[in-house]
Amino acid sequence: MSEAGLRERKKQRMYEVVSEVAIGLFLEKGFDAVSVAEVAAAAEISKPTLFRYFPAKEDLVLHRFADHEDEAARVVVGAASPLGALRRHFLDGLERGDPITGLNDHPQVRAFYALLYGTPALVARLYAYLERSEAALAEALGGDLQARLAAGQIIAVQRILAQENWRRITGGERVADVRADALAAAEGAFERLASGLPQLI
Repeated sequence: MSEAGLRERKKQRMYEVVSEVAIGLFLEKGFDAVSVAEVAAAAEISKPTLFRYFPAKEDLVLHRFADHEDEAARVVVGAASPLGALRRHFLDGLERGDPITGLNDHPQVRAFYALLYGTPALVARLYAYLERSEAALAEALGGDLQARLAAGQIIAVQRILAQENWRRITGGERVADVRADALAAAEGAFERLASGLPQLI
């Protein structure tokens, strides 16, 4: 492996380690009760080094979504039917119990989402992530106004579907009891998207 490749792997490892240390502290003590200095000390790095990797405290948590930020854009690249590809991808995620779909009741996943949705600063930062995801998808769909309108609708639909699944899971329902409804809701939502976005079928 090249020196550049090793540096990139080391950088990615740093992101992962520091993020996991921070999330552990936030879950234990609460997001607002832990300072950035505490996270840096626990991760055995300096505070300036931490801020080079994570410009805001909230980014320490939202790093877990980093791989998903341009996921929708990657899914549609080269697809004959962009909407069909996104539908299949979301349904596959439900079948796998991908946490991003909200259909996962693993204790660690539940704890993470309770932290995320229970912390106003994190919820606000999450919307910035969603805006970047929407912008990436719009660019992949052509970048014009129609593409931006379509991307906004698609990202909103996926977000609302995931939030509904998460609402039911946190309400005490089991994944096995929610899955059929989640799949049916997703199918129906993508059918409605298709009727309104025929250019993406």
